[in-house]
Amino acid sequence: MTTSAFTPLPYLSAYPATLQDQVRALMAQPQGVRDWLLRRHPHAHQLRTDKALYGYVDDLKNDHLRKAGTIHKVVYDNKVHIVRNALGTHTRRSVVQGNRLNTRHEIRIAALFRQAPEAFLRMITVHELAHLRELDHDKAFYKLCTYMEPNYHQYEFEVRVYLSHVEVGGDKLWGGDADPV
Repeated sequence: MTTSAFTPLPYLSAYPATLQDQVRALMAQPQGVRDWLLRRHPHAHQLRTDKALYGYVDDLKNDHLRKAGTIHKVVYDNKVHIVRNALGTHTRRSVVQGNRLNTRHEIRIAALFRQAPEAFLRMITVHELAHLRELDHDKAFYKLCTYMEPNYHQYEFEVRVYLSHVEVGGDKLWGGDADPV
C-alpha cells in the first residue's frame, strides 16, 4: 500500500494538517499503520454474538447511566457503515402500549467491529450510549463520552486511522478467528 502527500483522509479531515501528514507518513511506510495499531491493540475482543454485545452494552449503561432508558436491542449490523456512513447508530422510536407511549432504544454497531479491539468497540458503544442523554454532538455530549471512557478521544482517533488504513487498501487487522500477533 502506497500513499502520497496528497492522499485524502476523509476520516481524519477534522484533524490538524500536521497530524494528517503524520498519519500519511505512517501509511507510506510498509506495515506502518498495521504495526502501530497492533502494538497498541494486539488482540480483538471476544464479543462475537449479538447476545454478548447486548450484555456488554447493558453493563456499560448500568455502570454509567443507570437512570437512562432501557435499551431494547443491540446488534452488529452489516449495513450501518455502508448506508449511513457511520460506525454505529442509536435509534429511538415511540411505541403505543395500551394508553401509554413508550420509547424503545436500539443500538446498531457496524459489523466491521465484530472483530476489532475492545477499545474500539467501547468507544463506539460509549458514543451511542451518550445519545440516550444527549441528542446533539455538543460539549455536553463529549463530556459524557469522556466520563464513561476517559480515553474516548484517543480511541476515536485510532479508529479513524484504522478506517483510513482500510480505505486505502490496507488489510483488516483483526479479522478471522485468530489474531495476527
